[in-house]
Amino acid sequence: MVQIIGLILLAFFVISVLLVPFINILYRIKFQRQRQKTRDIFEILTPIFDRLHAHKIGTPLGGGALIIFVVTVLYLLIINLAPFFGIGQTSVYSHKKEVTILLFTFLSYGLLGMYDDLRKTFGFKKTNFWGLRFRWKFLIQWILAFAIAWFLYKQLGIDIVNIRFFDVLNLGVFYIPFAAFVIVSFANAVNISDGLDGLAAGLLTISLMAFLVMSRSILDTTLSTFLGLLIGALIAFLYFNIWPARIWLGDVGALSFGATLAVCGLLLGKPIALAVIGGVFIVEISSSLLQILSKKIRSKKLFEVAPIHLWLQAKGWEEPKIVFRFWLAQIMFAFLGLWLSFF
Repeated sequence: MVQIIGLILLAFFVISVLLVPFINILYRIKFQRQRQKTRDIFEILTPIFDRLHAHKIGTPLGGGALIIFVVTVLYLLIINLAPFFGIGQTSVYSHKKEVTILLFTFLSYGLLGMYDDLRKTFGFKKTNFWGLRFRWKFLIQWILAFAIAWFLYKQLGIDIVNIRFFDVLNLGVFYIPFAAFVIVSFANAVNISDGLDGLAAGLLTISLMAFLVMSRSILDTTLSTFLGLLIGALIAFLYFNIWPARIWLGDVGALSFGATLAVCGLLLGKPIALAVIGGVFIVEISSSLLQILSKKIRSKKLFEVAPIHLWLQAKGWEEPKIVFRFWLAQIMFAFLGLWLSFF
């Protein structure tokens, strides 16, 4: 545990040192949120969103890119140098394969998010939409998710779902579409939640801490090393991301961290615990999904605006109040998920 605390402190220190110069670079290259009329997935204007978030125009995007770079470099250095210092590495699966799937998820979804951030910032007019058209972005997410799910099933031999109080469910080859669905769901859930200052990063930190406890309990140092570094980096990022934010994760961070959170749950064999620990993310994406279905089927809105954090904001709740109360809810979801996992 001492080693994990050291990794958290290391990542926190590195991000803390680099983040201010990084923010200054983003301002210099104008990698910032642009003033524009946003649209939903049906390309319908969303004036409520624009009104509530008008003050965020000019805030730099892409904080997730720095976290991805730093965590990846530190992770590769540590896992490769550990044997030279007599530090043992234990894992439930093949060490190299576990590292491969973690970094592939982390980097591939990050690259997809970065492309979308670049289009939002410098070329959104070419698509008549804010970033990639939703259908193409969604399709690429599914392709990546199926590739990751196939690797989990074929290379790591994961094909079960542990349902507490019931039994272990063996899905066989159907584990692949199930895992792909989990990955895409959480990638989008975190992305949707990255709308208020500090919301997504705080929720992620809480969820990852719960998974760190779980990975340490089964002595999976390959996973816990990665989680420790990511947690430390996110805590340092939060200092500049809480209200009023000086930088946002952007799609590069939200998509990457959401997909990676899902893969961590799948590697631990706890997709049900993942749904509980990430409870606020589930609420967020469910409110958006219900809004989409209502528009599609009933041709009318279910909520004034979605997801739920925007609805609360439209009702007059102050932004920090929403964020802090969602953090508290996520803490309790995390405790519940841990209790269900260890009961």
